[in-house]
Amino acid sequence: MKLGIRKVVIASSETAYGLVFAHEPSAPAYFPLDEDYDVDPMDSYALSKVVNERTAQALALRSGADIYALRIGNVIEPHEYAESSRYFADPGLKQRIAWSYIDARDLGQITRLAIEKDGLGYQVFNAANDETASDLPTRELLARFYPDVPIRRELGAFETLLSNRKVKEVLGFRQEHPWRRYLQPS
Repeated sequence: MKLGIRKVVIASSETAYGLVFAHEPSAPAYFPLDEDYDVDPMDSYALSKVVNERTAQALALRSGADIYALRIGNVIEPHEYAESSRYFADPGLKQRIAWSYIDARDLGQITRLAIEKDGLGYQVFNAANDETASDLPTRELLARFYPDVPIRRELGAFETLLSNRKVKEVLGFRQEHPWRRYLQPS
């Protein structure tokens, strides 16, 4: 800020929700996980991301600068799609990340949109693609793995559980690289 920088975009993580590295598997308070969720992780990595978010918020309040934190889901590079087929055989492997993912190219788009958007002060945005990284419908995943977790709104057939509504509505994100374009489940 002392150098006159008025826009900062930081990399946070889906781990801030406290599911990914929890010492014992735990269920979230509700789905889909949105930016208003009361994050309270128990592991040091997720805690460091929450501390970074809070520090960014304080700096934005103090300086009036725009600081946007991207809670990035599981990043998939184009060459990694072929390896992803094993997750379809055992959907439990991606349970702790709520079956979220973000194609690296779509993450690039979100980052560019964040850089281009001014005047929002401090903001947190989930960075996730539109659908879960599973060939099972979202409702089936929830019934099998999180049957007691409240669902706060109607969900699309394969809609992501790391809500990307805010990044779409506020920054204008439009997914360009859904996993189904590169990998056909069996």
